[in-house]
Amino acid sequence: MKRKNAGHLPKSFWILVILISLLVVFSLFSKHLTPYDPYATEPSNVLQPPSAAHPFGTDGHGRDLLSRVIVGSKTSIFSAFALIAMTSIFGTLIGMIGGYYGGWVDAFLMRITDVFLSFPDIILAIAVAGVLGGGLFNAILALFLTTWTQFARLARSSTISVKEEAYIHAAKLSGCSSPRIIFLHILPNILGALIVTATLHISGMMMGIAGLSFLGLGVKVPQAEWGSMISEGRKYLQTAPWVAIYPSVVMVAVMMLFNLFGDQVRDLLDPKHGKNLLKRNTL
Repeated sequence: MKRKNAGHLPKSFWILVILISLLVVFSLFSKHLTPYDPYATEPSNVLQPPSAAHPFGTDGHGRDLLSRVIVGSKTSIFSAFALIAMTSIFGTLIGMIGGYYGGWVDAFLMRITDVFLSFPDIILAIAVAGVLGGGLFNAILALFLTTWTQFARLARSSTISVKEEAYIHAAKLSGCSSPRIIFLHILPNILGALIVTATLHISGMMMGIAGLSFLGLGVKVPQAEWGSMISEGRKYLQTAPWVAIYPSVVMVAVMMLFNLFGDQVRDLLDPKHGKNLLKRNTL
């Protein structure tokens, strides 16, 4: 049979890239794409069922639910991106420093990591958010304090493995400084695993922010955010279930999209998967 190009990326990967790119652009300009003002109340339209005028219906204040779901996408998605960036950068830095220097530096940093790991993530996040008070920034900070440890552990173990390679010893003998070795020689070689972990955690970060907002510890009403909208719709589950159902369905669909993309990235960057893919393509 004709040999296929082993480096060719699958169509499913490009489809997900296109969908996520469109989603990000859509959410970035969501404020200009809403059919109605998402914060304008209309007493005469309270709890209107889905219709041609209001495809998702209206909420308890007469606000158009579709407009609020659209504008809430920016808060939900970009908050998760910001959280992933913060946790991955900080956790990776801590892990690489501990793994590279070892000794008391590693012991000190890992004991701090163990302290945060000893608490269940969501319980610690709720406690921190409760102490800091509500608000999106405090919710992000609370989740940051509970999730950076995963990146620290991964970066540390990968650094310990890589720093014994011959090219690292050669870099030391050539006079390269430790920061140069860490960031120019070690980081590029452990970046694949970190990217996979970050991608797979996007939906989890989104769920964490929505969960804190649902409990009243995150985004405050009337700011549009999927978690707070679901929380608002709880009291209407019997009389107007669409108020909670539509934000939930949209959030689950977006999370599934990011999960599928994370699986694709993991399969492409996983060396074992790459070998299996090469074998299949050469049959």
